Amino acid sequence: MTKTFLVTGATGLVGNNVVRRLLERGQAVRVLVRRDSDPRPLEGLNVERAWGDVRDAEAVRQACRGVATVVHSAAIVHFGWTGLAPQREVNVQGTQHVAAAALEAQARLLHVSSVDALGVGRRDAPADEDSPREGKIPCTYVVTKQEAEAVVRSYIDRGLDAVLVNPGFMLGPWDWKPSSGRMLLEVATRFTPLAPTGGLTSCDVRDVADGLLAACEKAPTGRQYILAGENLTYQQIWCLFAEISGGSKPWFRAGPLMRFLGGYGGDLWGRITSREPDLNSAGVRVTSQFHYYSSARAQAELGYRPRPFRQSVADAWAWFVEHGYVGHKK
Repeated sequence: MTKTFLVTGATGLVGNNVVRRLLERGQAVRVLVRRDSDPRPLEGLNVERAWGDVRDAEAVRQACRGVATVVHSAAIVHFGWTGLAPQREVNVQGTQHVAAAALEAQARLLHVSSVDALGVGRRDAPADEDSPREGKIPCTYVVTKQEAEAVVRSYIDRGLDAVLVNPGFMLGPWDWKPSSGRMLLEVATRFTPLAPTGGLTSCDVRDVADGLLAACEKAPTGRQYILAGENLTYQQIWCLFAEISGGSKPWFRAGPLMRFLGGYGGDLWGRITSREPDLNSAGVRVTSQFHYYSSARAQAELGYRPRPFRQSVADAWAWFVEHGYVGHKK
């Protein structure tokens, strides 16, 4: 039976892949999109556009009318110490607007969170949904994603039918901005001799989209799922990026001095320019941890099956090449 899905963040990596998966399945799709958004991600797609922003409660309310399911994937992603106010406006207040509108519309909400809202895993003991929520570096993205989950939980207590998913680091096609793919492009096009010391869980955005839609269909209210994949060190990931893209492999992992100089040098540059760079002390601390996770619950309950990450990297790189992201800045 065809039902209407509303997708927020439909021009982003997760949202765009979800939209395309839904259309492949013959579902009716409405997207909440800003008028100044990049038109390319939705070009040629048979979707209904609701113009607006998650920060506008009335626009969200109007967009939710008549839909059966809301997939909320809109978010600002930045690992740093600054920009808390705008991230709260989108990641937290935007989630509150979506949750309130979904409750009013009696729609199911699928909230796309992140493993960054969970506790830290270890190399020898990946975290799961029930692991203690401790150990994360309290940068703005981590704080706001944790706060957004708390908002969703509060609306579940009020009667909202909602499920939460926590994807890992994703690669794959349709990364228009790019988001996660920026790391691949940096390694492919710049000499990066020092890799971060930590690691992360790496997966394919298409598998995440499938797992997310399975959660829409199967998961009981309030259930939470990690949608992750292979747990790899940054050095392993960057060597894989270099192998597939033809870039330069990192020579070794950054030591304490290099982490200190890079992190606090980035902080100083941010104060001088009033714009915090991606390389800052918060980001350095985050990438020094091992963000390892288990998707056992999603595999058992949703049939989630992450593909080999090598395939994800190859497909993402092919997409970037095809769409002209290599050789010049988009």
